[in-house]
Amino acid sequence: MADVVSAAAPLKRTPFHDIHVALGAKIVPFAGYEMPVQYPAGITAEHNAVRTSCGLFDVSHMGEFLVTGPQALEFVNYVTTNNVAALAIGQVHYSGILNDRGTFEDDCLVYRAADHLMMVVNASNKDKDFAHISQHLSKFDATLEDISDRIALLALQGPKAQEILQALTDVNLDAIKYYHFEQGMVAGKGPMVVSRTGYTGEDGFELYFDVADAAHIWNALMQHGNVTPTGLGCRDSLRLEMGMALYGNDIDDTVTPLEANLQWLVKMKKGDFVGKRALEAQKAAGIPQKLVGFTIADRAFPRHGYPVFVNGLPSGEVRSGTSSPSCGIAIGTCYVPTDHAKPGNTLDVDIRGKRFTGTIVELPFYKNASHR
Repeated sequence: MADVVSAAAPLKRTPFHDIHVALGAKIVPFAGYEMPVQYPAGITAEHNAVRTSCGLFDVSHMGEFLVTGPQALEFVNYVTTNNVAALAIGQVHYSGILNDRGTFEDDCLVYRAADHLMMVVNASNKDKDFAHISQHLSKFDATLEDISDRIALLALQGPKAQEILQALTDVNLDAIKYYHFEQGMVAGKGPMVVSRTGYTGEDGFELYFDVADAAHIWNALMQHGNVTPTGLGCRDSLRLEMGMALYGNDIDDTVTPLEANLQWLVKMKKGDFVGKRALEAQKAAGIPQKLVGFTIADRAFPRHGYPVFVNGLPSGEVRSGTSSPSCGIAIGTCYVPTDHAKPGNTLDVDIRGKRFTGTIVELPFYKNASHR
């Protein structure tokens, strides 16, 4: 999960903005916010820090929706693709928000607490998502509230994350399984959501807390162990190595979960939901294309938007691409005809007028991540 920028909107700042500036971060417009893309050490150094030790990301630009009421669960189940009813209290899952065409309005996380649900959406889609799902609210006895501006969100990611965070919290982190969460105190502040989730493939935690405590929590985490401040640049390279989808690149409102290899987050048997009929129709007619990962052995950098060819014919464009710090090779994603979407098959990427051969591979690209 991440975002594309809306150039027209006035830029906001997260509660950590002054800290980023003081640390010498390069600030760029992103999803309507001024966000750090990298710090002076550089993207590769930050990327490697997350893979080997621990990095700290400000992801407060993400949107949070609070859903309450007697039919909160039924409402969220209807406007998302995964089965919310299967979530235990204290569990999280990844899901899709679709339109009636079965294509993505957004991807999201859904948190189930004892008395409410929380949806976490991409910042650039927040207002659109809120309006989109609000259309269906009248069918349910539920209340939907955008609480994004009240929430600070930090992601502590890397194999040392638990060791660092455990020194600051009363929560038994060993007891939190992957994609589960608890409420607890961190550095004397809270209670806050402590969630074993992230967008890097490494072990780690996401902390949702009051914006008033932003500087206190950041400073406490940075003072305990070898924590590296990390920006959007390495967040993108880390998630791509894991084959995690980026909204606006790998998924958007032109593709369905079936095409994006995200059929696992669509629970067709759970009952009705927005987009279900369109997915049933596509499945019956045949899925025309599939998202694949590819590598390029030559020295190359397959950037988003570069043309892709299969058997000499145009096949869209590179959706995500980079030179992978962890794998030491050029990696990327694109859509190809379904009958060509097999590991070992080749494609061509046009990079500045020269075609480079890519080989389709199984995802993730990086196989040694520490998440559990």
